[in-house]
Amino acid sequence: MSKVGIVAGSLRKESFSKKIADNVAKLFPEGYTTEMIEFGNLPLYSEEYDENPPAEYTAFRSKLREFDAILFVTPEYNRSIPGVLKNAIDVGSRPYGQSAWAGKPAAIISQSIGALAGFGANHHLRQVLTFLDMPTLQQPEVYLGNSPSLFDENGQITNDGTVKFLRSFVDAFVALIEKYQA
Repeated sequence: MSKVGIVAGSLRKESFSKKIADNVAKLFPEGYTTEMIEFGNLPLYSEEYDENPPAEYTAFRSKLREFDAILFVTPEYNRSIPGVLKNAIDVGSRPYGQSAWAGKPAAIISQSIGALAGFGANHHLRQVLTFLDMPTLQQPEVYLGNSPSLFDENGQITNDGTVKFLRSFVDAFVALIEKYQA
């Protein structure tokens, strides 16, 4: 059984990233479990906390270590990732040399309410994951534009072509995970 942690890069209750994450979680095959990783309670990272971390840091890092792989679903803020997501990444990666992210296969879905579909956020996050030594799924890349139009009133993605594409993305991610578990 493989356990995939899902990090939705927005804290908003009705976040489009969370809705996308919920839809994609259902596409993983038998033998895979998914779980949302909460990070909204993390104090802003400061190196001063490396010696004596807040309880929230310790719990978050421990939770990350439970997962075999990580799926990031993020909006784009100012052509990059949201600050709260970067803070969670920084907290999980420290103290230096003790990253809870290291070696975990990763995949990225970016989205935005506009047509550019989070391209900048996707590529900035890829840069960060490279430094964290997270083998990241290269193809297919997922950029979902005009995200408010993706869902019905129950938060389900309505376009069959989009669901089919996301299923192919999950299949490729599963193959990457299995490659690193071998």
